Amino acid sequence: MTMLIGIFLPIAHLLGIISAFHALMGTRTSQGAVAWIVGLISFPVITVPLYWIFGRNKFQGYISARYAQEESHGRLMETIHNKLHPHRAGFIDKPGITVGEQLAQLPFLKGNDAQLLIDGDQTFDSIMAGIEQADEYILLQFYIIHDDGLGQRFKQGLLDKAAQGIKIYLLYDEIGSNGLPAAYINELKDAGVAIHSFHSTRGARNRFQINFRNHRKVVVVDGSSGWVGGLNVGDEYLGKSAKFGPWRDTFVKITGPAVLQLQLSFVEDYHWATDTLLDFKWEPQAAPGGEATILILPSGPSDTLETASLMYQQAILSAQKRIWIASPYFIPDLAVLSALHLAALRNVEVRILIPDKSDKYLVYFSAYAFVGKLLDAGIEFYRYRPGFLHEKVFLVDDRLAGIGTANFDNRSFRLNFEITSLIVDETLVKGVEQMFINDFQQSFAMDADEVRNKPWWFKILARASYLTAPIQ
Repeated sequence: MTMLIGIFLPIAHLLGIISAFHALMGTRTSQGAVAWIVGLISFPVITVPLYWIFGRNKFQGYISARYAQEESHGRLMETIHNKLHPHRAGFIDKPGITVGEQLAQLPFLKGNDAQLLIDGDQTFDSIMAGIEQADEYILLQFYIIHDDGLGQRFKQGLLDKAAQGIKIYLLYDEIGSNGLPAAYINELKDAGVAIHSFHSTRGARNRFQINFRNHRKVVVVDGSSGWVGGLNVGDEYLGKSAKFGPWRDTFVKITGPAVLQLQLSFVEDYHWATDTLLDFKWEPQAAPGGEATILILPSGPSDTLETASLMYQQAILSAQKRIWIASPYFIPDLAVLSALHLAALRNVEVRILIPDKSDKYLVYFSAYAFVGKLLDAGIEFYRYRPGFLHEKVFLVDDRLAGIGTANFDNRSFRLNFEITSLIVDETLVKGVEQMFINDFQQSFAMDADEVRNKPWWFKILARASYLTAPIQ
């Protein structure tokens, strides 16, 4: 035993030193690098496994897999850009527009219709109706799929369409949907549905990287109708959870050219999961009477830039009168915190809507690590009371709404594959404004004194919880 320990400890320390060099060169912040390096050198037996599971913030292989089929992928991208160009919006000089297009490497597109869908019943009634009307193909992607009442309804809808010869492609996240029974998956496969996990652990360098997730929720029907938002497939998302009660969430249905940007995001995720580059019709069709201008902005840990964080920063910094943000999790990084403070200093009305009841205790306590200073700066915080608030929505002035899957936290900023619809449309923006007002009326405003008067143990717990932000 002594001999084994004598062999094992030097190896552990060597791995710790190697990992420390990796952390030095790859960790996003100096604070994070110092923390990992100290731990890896001092306690390698514990820290080395933790680092290789939670330490990296870049997902390896997604981009290189895309370019492994460079010729066919290049032709596809050229085709898509050529098809979409006539539908490009003409207001690229407005605040925030150019940044969004640069981040997405896609243009804002005109001629769309955007329908706001509030909560689970509206959303899934709309999605299931869209599935039923499919003539050629259906693309579906969810972080979580449960085998419960809604999950069975969802599955039956797909089985019915598969029996009609409709091509169906379904992606799910293997960590988010780890409880999905094999029988559920096999029944869909046997019916001809191409169902696959996203396979985030694919590739030698990602084998142990269970910290990365595909958090996107997307449905596309025939390349002409699309849905995106915060809801997964499960009874709790219909408000049937005894623990959380009413579930507050938001989706948007899009018809028009922007649907092809949703389709492109799915095609690239499916390519990573299966090594298959799907090809569908890429003929954009303007929605009858469609006045919405939309950009679909995917983001994820394979991006060169921190796309989701930059998206939020730009939304905050471009606001002239107000920025309202709703998210179940509020753990901003320093750059986003600075953007919020700058907005408050410019007399922009900043309102943050978060749940009163959280599904994650670390997240709940983390928010208190810095809420007090934000309240002192004049930023308003509202805690939603009726149930669990899970929507990911923001409103900039009277001109732009963002609806998607990205939470206001480090996981969505850097670790998850997310997707957001950026919508410029008077009707949709007014609908989002009224939705926020209704939610504010069912919430209570936080008070700086209430935060300051929390007991000492609460404040310590808040700061300690915030230290786990990189993996939350």
